[in-house]
Amino acid sequence: MRSTALVIMAAGLGSRFGGGIKQLEPVGPCGEIIMDYSVYDALEAGFDKVVFIIRRDLEEDFRRIIGTRIEKIADVAYAFQELDALPEGYRVPKDRKKPWGTGQAVLSAKGMIKEPFVVINADDYYGKEAFRNIHHYMTEEMETETSVYDMCMAGFILSNTLSANGTVTRGICQLNPDHTLKTVTETYDIEMKRQKLFANDSKGNPVKISPDQPVSMNMWGFPPSFLDELEQGFPRFLDQIQPGDVKTEYLLPQIVDDLIRQGKARVQVLETRDKWFGVTYREDKEAVMASIHELIKAGAYSEHLYS
Repeated sequence: MRSTALVIMAAGLGSRFGGGIKQLEPVGPCGEIIMDYSVYDALEAGFDKVVFIIRRDLEEDFRRIIGTRIEKIADVAYAFQELDALPEGYRVPKDRKKPWGTGQAVLSAKGMIKEPFVVINADDYYGKEAFRNIHHYMTEEMETETSVYDMCMAGFILSNTLSANGTVTRGICQLNPDHTLKTVTETYDIEMKRQKLFANDSKGNPVKISPDQPVSMNMWGFPPSFLDELEQGFPRFLDQIQPGDVKTEYLLPQIVDDLIRQGKARVQVLETRDKWFGVTYREDKEAVMASIHELIKAGAYSEHLYS
């Protein structure tokens, strides 16, 4: 069977979480963090390797809290997302503090990945179904030697991905009749108030969305050749940044959307009904711990996850 890799983007510092490293917060009964459950589900589904994308200044803590534990059960590699990791001839703009987004994060793992790979966020719980569906697609259906990139995406239901403690950002998807992705649009400030959904576009203008719309949770299945596309597209992205703009990011949903519009990519949307949860806000942690407890009670996991 074709080898596959799990790539976990864990380089972000959770500013809305109160300044702590939200990806490393324990939520399981034996100190497990959300990444533990993602790794467990991915290995159970059949993934062969784990690539953690982190910041260099987090490496010691990261290895201590989770890395050395996963190294005992899986092939593990580390990539480092850095602000100054730019193509030759480019410099970090004055006052730019944050790295360049999820596209640059995945690009930092180029050279470590030779097989189809799934990309996820470190602080999101995706559920078993999504990993099984993506692994099946990548090992049984994905074409890796085609002129049009063959990709897949876990399609979550918007209402299953909201936080009770604040707004969220989601990639709102429009699908073609064959369940391939037509467009994906980053949509901001999404929250449910008085049984009504509110959301804004990138400029802060209100947009209308539906609770049952499919959304991207940054769970993408890519062929290895997509890394070449990221490398080629990064300078073009940097060339478009206006003077004084220190926030614009090189984002996977936008990159994929552009490729679809250009006829260079086909993305199969694999529906999952699992309920997302994560630690976007500090207040989310209690709810996440309760959700993990219920999953353990239901037999999805043991209290000692890797025993």
